[in-house]
Amino acid sequence: MYATTNFKTKKELKLAVANGQKIGVFQPNAMFDINTDNGSFAVEGPHYPKPHSWYASVKVENGYIVKVS
Repeated sequence: MYATTNFKTKKELKLAVANGQKIGVFQPNAMFDINTDNGSFAVEGPHYPKPHSWYASVKVENGYIVKVS
């Protein structure tokens, strides 16, 4: 699963969330409809085709990331 913005580092994602940016999550090529409006998800980056170099657990509320760990 990815953040809607293609962050190069987990630190960039954390800073963006801390600064109040509205960032969602999505699962490319999902075989089933995944509800990403609320819940905890694992995200990775940067986006494919670049090799993933960071991973994070995020909490999503109302469609936007509110916490990154």
